Amino acid sequence: MAEDVVIIGGGLAGLVSALGLARAGRQVTLIEKKTYPFHRVCGEYVSNEVLPFLRTLGVELSSLSPARISRFQLSSPTGKTLESKLDLGGFGLSRFTLDHYLYELAKQQGVSFMLQQTAQEVVFEDDAFAVHLSGGGTLQARVVLGAYGKRANLDRQLNRRFFRARSPYIGVKYHIAYDFPTDLIALHNFKDGYAGISAIEDNRYCFCYLTTRQNLKQQGSIPAMEQAVLCRNPHLRRIFEQATFLYEQPEVINEISFATKTCLENHMLMCGDAAGMITPLCGNGMAMAMHSGKIATEQVLQYFRNGHNRQELEAGYSLRWKKNFESRLKVGRTVQQLFGSTVLSEVAVGTLRHLPFATQLIMRRTHGQPF
Repeated sequence: MAEDVVIIGGGLAGLVSALGLARAGRQVTLIEKKTYPFHRVCGEYVSNEVLPFLRTLGVELSSLSPARISRFQLSSPTGKTLESKLDLGGFGLSRFTLDHYLYELAKQQGVSFMLQQTAQEVVFEDDAFAVHLSGGGTLQARVVLGAYGKRANLDRQLNRRFFRARSPYIGVKYHIAYDFPTDLIALHNFKDGYAGISAIEDNRYCFCYLTTRQNLKQQGSIPAMEQAVLCRNPHLRRIFEQATFLYEQPEVINEISFATKTCLENHMLMCGDAAGMITPLCGNGMAMAMHSGKIATEQVLQYFRNGHNRQELEAGYSLRWKKNFESRLKVGRTVQQLFGSTVLSEVAVGTLRHLPFATQLIMRRTHGQPF
């Protein structure tokens, strides 16, 4: 029997879409290659713009004891800093905890999960989808959402343009214990990269950084690179000297791409990082993923109400996605270039220290309003 909706990928965009669709009475199957709970390379800061939406899904955020974050700090590679208040503020919560909570909530709403499987191929024919699975089975569906993250083999099958070009970026994440204000998110620049630190639940901190394969290649290992490159920034040196690192090895991800993507592929609605990834420097990827999931949910429900008009579904989703995210992604890529070199990031931080309104403007241009 055909499903109403198959969702490929169980990150934030996929989970909130599954939850919203199931609460509205649709049959939903979600495919996820791992088993919950698990860690992801992610900054683990979420803008408060998501709070109204989470309440409509029945999420009781306070039960997860998130850290409440209201201030922002930015440092240059030599350690010069600027600080600013966050207009909306946000909260810190590990993906290990948040994703697992949403997964359990979605199961309670009747979402079917196929874990430890991937979508190998998606075929669209006669106004319906066939999703061929790594385990050998096939799912039939009226609608498919692609919410599988930054990069997957399915992108190769779909012949997506960004997949053909190698990305120079890698991401590294730790959880640490550290003496640091729980209401502050800090972003520290270093040569060809930047690192963020912010509180999460259980008196822990997420410490995550983005850098280049070239930095790693030159130093030979992650620990050597951290000592030789990151620790030139005194704020980062203090973290490595004083923090307790809570697991032996960091989570690492390769080929992080900020290239322009499309929000529609082979009639699938692409959500979250699969549709476009804002640079971590802007700190708003988790909120954007949830917002894209909300938009997809609303458009899919309208599709079922209005007699399965696929052209209307795709045009409506594309229009709303671009209206909400296209400008933010462009601004994020521009801001990323300011902090791509030691000289430019020193100049940028030095300039912004004297132009607080400019810092606020950048934040507003990369964040949305409560939804």
